[in-house]
Parts: sequence; C-alpha cells; structure tokens
Amino acid sequence: MAAPRRRCAGLVRSLFGAWQLGPQAGRKWVASPGSLLGNQARCVSCVGGAISSGPLLAAASGRYGQDSALDRILGFPQPDSLLAPSVPAVSVHRDEQNLLLVHTPDMPENPRVLRVVLLGTPNAGKSTLSNQLLGRKVFPVSKKVHTTRCQALGVITEKEAQVILLDTPGIISPVKQKRHHLELSLLEDPWKSMESADLVVVLVDVSDKWTRSQLSPQVLQCLTRFSQVPSILVLNKVDCLKQKSVLLELTAALTEGVVNGKKLNIKQATHLGTPCPSPATRDPNTHSVRNPQRIGWPYFQEIFMLSALNNKDVNTLKQYLLAQAKPGPWEFHSGVLTSQTPEEICTNKIREKLLEYLPEEVPYSVQQKTVIWEEGPNGELVIQQNLLVPKESHMRILIGQKGLLISQIAQEVGRDLMDIFLCDVNIRLSVKLLK
Repeated sequence: MAAPRRRCAGLVRSLFGAWQLGPQAGRKWVASPGSLLGNQARCVSCVGGAISSGPLLAAASGRYGQDSALDRILGFPQPDSLLAPSVPAVSVHRDEQNLLLVHTPDMPENPRVLRVVLLGTPNAGKSTLSNQLLGRKVFPVSKKVHTTRCQALGVITEKEAQVILLDTPGIISPVKQKRHHLELSLLEDPWKSMESADLVVVLVDVSDKWTRSQLSPQVLQCLTRFSQVPSILVLNKVDCLKQKSVLLELTAALTEGVVNGKKLNIKQATHLGTPCPSPATRDPNTHSVRNPQRIGWPYFQEIFMLSALNNKDVNTLKQYLLAQAKPGPWEFHSGVLTSQTPEEICTNKIREKLLEYLPEEVPYSVQQKTVIWEEGPNGELVIQQNLLVPKESHMRILIGQKGLLISQIAQEVGRDLMDIFLCDVNIRLSVKLLK
C-alpha cells in the first residue's frame, strides 16, 4: 500500500501545489538597488530550527494559513469552530485558484448568503473598506482616482453566513469616461453589479468638502433605477473631521431627513447650519423618486460612520452585513477570498504603488507585463514583471535616484503579496522603454 499512497500523495501535490514547510521564526527584508533597469527587492526568510514531520502531504495551512480551504478539501483536521474565524490566503497558482472557485461550496446545514454592491464616487474608499472587511489587502488602493479599473469580487465567510462583496469602480458619468479615454468597464460595471445585488452600500467620503454634501447624480440614478434593492449609507473617513457636528448635517442632507422610514431630528441639524428641507423633501411619499433635483436618498435602511483606513468601527458594519444574509446556498467554497487570479492581484498591487509614488499622468502610461511566475529553489514565489514606459523621462522618474524608488516599490509589493499568499516572495521589477 505504501507505493500507491506515495503515488496518490504525488498526484494531490501536483493538483493542489501543496508541500511541506517548516515553521518560520521571522523575516527580514533586504532591498538591493541592482542595475538601473533591473532593480529588485528580495525577501530573506529566517527559518526556525524545527523540521516539519507528518504525512506525505503536509497540511496546506503551513502555507495558506489555518482553516485553509485546501485542508478541508483534503480532509485534514480543522481547528475549533468556536475560535475566531481565520482569513484564507490566496493560492499562488492560477489553476489551484480556479479549481477552488468552481469547487462545491462546503456549506453548513443552514447556509445564508448576501450579495453586496459597494457604490460611490472615485476615491471614496471602496477598495480600502473591502480590504478591511475581508481581512487581507487583495484590492488595490491609492489616493489617485480610478485605481479599481473593473469589478472585483471578495468573499467573507463566517459560520453559516457568506457575504459576497462586489468592489466596483468609482461610478462616473459618460462625459468623464469619454473625456479621459477611460475603459468602458468604469461606466458599465457598477450597473451590472446592481442587477444581482441583495444590498447596496453607498460610500461617501466626508473629508471631501466639495462632494460630501450631496450624492452624485450617477449614484442617485443607480439607486433610483434599482430602488427595490435595500440600501445603507456609510460615511467614511470620519476621523478626518475636526467638528463631529458636521456628521449630523451631512446625515440630514444625504438622507433627506429620513432613515428607515423615520424622520430625523431636523431641528438640531438646522441649528447647526443645515438648511431645513422642504416638506416635500422630508416626506418620501410626496417626493418622486425620479426628481432630478434630489441631492439625497430617503430610503436608506441604516447609517454607519467609520474610518476604513484605520479600521475604526468596520467590524460593526461587517457584523451587520453577516446578519443581513438570507437563507440560501453559498456561491463559493469557504476558502475563497477573491475571484481575482494571483497574477491579477500582483499586477494590481504594483499598479497601486505606481499610482502612489509617480506624479500626475505618469503611472497611467505604464504598461505591465509579467515574464516570470514560478516557484524558487526554496519554495518561494519568484516574480519578474517588466514595466514599459513611453518616454525616457518617465523611465528616469520610475527608476528614481540610484534606483531607490523602483526598489522601494518592489519591497512594498513583496510585503503585501506575502500577506495575501502567505509565502515568501522574491519580486523583480524591470523598467524598459516602450518600443
């Protein structure tokens, strides 16, 4: 029986890409500038003296974290379900990730599910909030607009509830899409997401004085067209407000003084400087949903105030979403965290750093091409991506003085990918002139 067992283990290894890993005592990062056109950052792992022992196929949790989906599929013992739920990692192998996406969901006896669409203007913090809700930074985040270029999917699974997050691009007008030559997906994806939504989360950046006092026409149009879908309002970046009384004013304006069918204390908001809404505005029954003058939405079921960046009060929202899940079959295995491929995650992470560190239009002109994606000699993930730029001036900016900028970008991307994949990462970025 030993030979068949070895063959079986080898088959499963090749299918799932799992192998034995020793415990790791710690990590340190060493960045080497390298040549001007081939800078790299390398993660050096300090491995503890203990050597793993056990079955021919070690538990995938050595690489993918406790309660790994692969452990469940392969039948390894699971930790006590009463413990705090762990966040699954993403596989570094595209085939493995795809296999998990189509694998039969490991549903409990009474499964519940909720599809949530995050809606808001560009840079409202949708991706940051999604990352905090998921527990891993799988979506790209930057201060520049249009970081999210297409609809991305994240999955939260706790006990019997599964919440599917649709992180949409910032909703924009057709005029802006044409003016800035943006992808059509930025215009279409939010609307497509709404068609299958069970709940809409409208995110408003309260730190933006120019846009915070009213919902954008595009968001209102979306809410109006899908008015049958329940919605909640999330005021984000509240930590940036020095005067908390502003939150009351904004709440009165953005909800038209009505939340879950009940009128708010408009007098108090008026006292703080918010104009008192007209009687028609206060009463949703006398105000047409299609009124083009509307600046708020009087049909929100709940309001949440939080800071997605600091993770303040995000768990309150997360527990609310889990509680709203309705009886129904899960769509994904509990080990699924995102629908993105590992290569997409890597590309998006690099792009996130380009947007963060490069000025003005420079990051939008960079083309990315992954040329190496393989397992290294010590089990680490080896990635090489070429960054193609149209101008020599852009190349100098991206490389930075003595190659320090491109080296810093590689280091930060490597750290982020280690947290997502739960394995060592050796990433090399090469800057080349686009021919």
